[in-house]
Amino acid sequence: MQQRPTAAPRRAVVTGSAGFIGSHLAHTLGQAGTTVVGVDRRDPSTDATAAANLAVLHGLSGYHHVVADLVTCAIDPLLIDADVVFHLAGVPGVRTSWGRQFSDYLASNVLATHRLLEACTRIGIPRLVVASSSSVYGPTDGGASLESDLPRPASPYAVTKLAQEQLCLAWAARPRSPRVVALRYFTVYGPRQRADMFTHRALQTALSGQPLRLYGDGQQRRDFTYIGDAVAATIAAAVVPTACGVINVGGGSNASLLEVIDIATTIVGRDIHIEHDHARGGEPFRVR
Repeated sequence: MQQRPTAAPRRAVVTGSAGFIGSHLAHTLGQAGTTVVGVDRRDPSTDATAAANLAVLHGLSGYHHVVADLVTCAIDPLLIDADVVFHLAGVPGVRTSWGRQFSDYLASNVLATHRLLEACTRIGIPRLVVASSSSVYGPTDGGASLESDLPRPASPYAVTKLAQEQLCLAWAARPRSPRVVALRYFTVYGPRQRADMFTHRALQTALSGQPLRLYGDGQQRRDFTYIGDAVAATIAAAVVPTACGVINVGGGSNASLLEVIDIATTIVGRDIHIEHDHARGGEPFRVR
């Protein structure tokens, strides 16, 4: 069950509201009585994933959905009277960031964020919570990543996420700009998770009997964070008066990909046939 926040803002804007974390965040805020303006460039009338993610919000009083691209749309009207902006919109994923889609990563993760920061400053938004990623840390030795660690992004995606959070923090140092909290999420999982994420793929292949493609030897360790915990941390970042800067959001324990496969086989009761492939560039070997 998703956790309910002990406190919630009066009115909030959630960008990327048709996504995995964004839809959960918007739903939790709406249940807590927050008026939510959800913004996403994906149109639920034509995008099946967006429609499925937003289905839980149908009939929820106080939720208003806007189909708009932050790269080109008029942002100011979306922000009027908001106490906080949760900026979760962006292009995720490591593998495709190496190719021709990088321009979309740059536009959606960096340029759109700059436009949003300009609008937040004009409107006078007091708090901006931006979704970053543990990917900014790059490869680690297996120990816990600390906010004070030097980032070493190892993929174009991670570079854009680091640029995004640092751009927000640079704006926060300027007069009349919003206070900024950048949340470095560690592998969030749960209902409505993206189909390309490993926990989803492991469970899906166990259910279907199809082979699971495993990149590398499976010894990579990650800190898996349940969606309810990620949402609770995100809302806390908006309402805790002293919150500012970069904060890690993780589950506090880690598991290897092989251990995730074992859990999936136990839950489903069917063995998974693994197809081994070379490790993909830019994915950290050991992450906590």
